[in-house]
Amino acid sequence: MNVQSTRTTATLVLALLGAGCMSLASSPAPVSVPRQLEPSANESLVMVVPARGVQIYECRVSTGRAQAYEWAFVGPEAELFDTRGKPIGRHYAGPHWESADGSKIAAKLKAHAEAPASGSIPWLLLEARSVGPQGAFSNVTSIQRANTAGGVAPQNGCSASMAGTTARVHYTADYYFFAAR
Repeated sequence: MNVQSTRTTATLVLALLGAGCMSLASSPAPVSVPRQLEPSANESLVMVVPARGVQIYECRVSTGRAQAYEWAFVGPEAELFDTRGKPIGRHYAGPHWESADGSKIAAKLKAHAEAPASGSIPWLLLEARSVGPQGAFSNVTSIQRANTAGGVAPQNGCSASMAGTTARVHYTADYYFFAAR
C-alpha cells in the first residue's frame, strides 16, 4: 500500500468514526432508574440535557426543631447543554428549564430516590408543563434528574450567627426530557 492510499484509508476511517460518534452523542439513551422514577408508558425520551451549576442553600431557623438552624434549599442555578457540550439554556428556581430559543417548562415533584453516589443530590421524577413560547422544550411532559454529583447542603456551619447567609454548592446532573407519544 502506498502513502497516498494509506492517507485516504485513514481519512475515511476517521470520517466514519467521527460520524459514528456524532450519531451516538445526539441520540438519547435511557438511564436505569428505580421503578418510582420511571415515566409513564405513554411517554418517550426526546432529549438528554446535561447540567452544570450550583444548588443554593440559605441558613435559616429550623422548621422542625426549636432554636436550631439548618441549611434550607433555595433553588438551582445551572447551565444546560446538549450532549455535545454546546450550551442550550438554563435551569433555575421554580423549578424552570429555559431553552435558548425562549421555550420554558416548569415542573413539580412526582417521586424521588436517593442518589447511588454518596454526597449527591437525589434523583427525581418531575411532572412538566410548558410555560413559555413554542420551542425545543415545549412538548416536555416529564423530567428525570439522574447521574447527579454533588449539590448536597453543607453538613455544618449553620448557626444563629450565620442566619441569612447562603451556600452555593456545585453539582452536575443529567436531565432526561420525556414527551407524550
